[in-house]
Amino acid sequence: MKRSAEGHERGLDGILLVDKPIGPTSMRAVERVRRAAGGVRCGHAGTLDPLASGLLVIGLGSCTKQLSQWMAGDKRYESVMDLSAFTATDDSEGAMEVVEVALPPSRAVVESAVRSFVGAIMQAPPAFSAVKIAGRRAYDLARREVRAGGDAGSVQPQARAVRVHGIDVVAWEWPLLTVRIHCDKGFYVRSLARDLGRALGTGGFCRSIRRTWSAPFRVEDALALDALPQRLLQEHLRAAPEVQG
Repeated sequence: MKRSAEGHERGLDGILLVDKPIGPTSMRAVERVRRAAGGVRCGHAGTLDPLASGLLVIGLGSCTKQLSQWMAGDKRYESVMDLSAFTATDDSEGAMEVVEVALPPSRAVVESAVRSFVGAIMQAPPAFSAVKIAGRRAYDLARREVRAGGDAGSVQPQARAVRVHGIDVVAWEWPLLTVRIHCDKGFYVRSLARDLGRALGTGGFCRSIRRTWSAPFRVEDALALDALPQRLLQEHLRAAPEVQG
């Protein structure tokens, strides 16, 4: 079996479930796995924003060929949303635009508004996202607009169809709303916070986002990124499950 200069086995092949913390990008997490695997080819099945945490499915070796199929699976998220303000990034990274609310909506009103986002809906991705507009990443256009002294809100990705299987309100105490979301791929939790705020006449941005499920994998079975061993062995990986056709 071939070995790298560090002496790592180059035949690693399988799936590694990683619990990504807030901070690193998904690609930075993949790079850490690649180093621990001695340079084996690696890739991930679905990006998590730097300010999002949770399940990142990483394929090694021949399993990278199946990543697009796993990426197509349904997802589950937990999010804390702040309805007191909007931000350019739809999360806590952007500057806040506080929305004055005379009377915060009741839980019943919030739950009713949340239900309107279940099913097949049209959703515009955030301005700061990786979707392309005329061949350019939206976040590149938004950053260029900000550097030029303009408003990132002028960057408007086109709305597209997404499907939401369910949204549960876990807790509500103004201005913080905690929800659990079950959705198909392509759904943006940050966009939900923004659009929910607009529907309620409040603000709306994500304080936190955590992915707990990416079919057929769950975060409870993931290894914390900070607990990644310096040298990955085949025993650390799981076999790739069959993709349901």
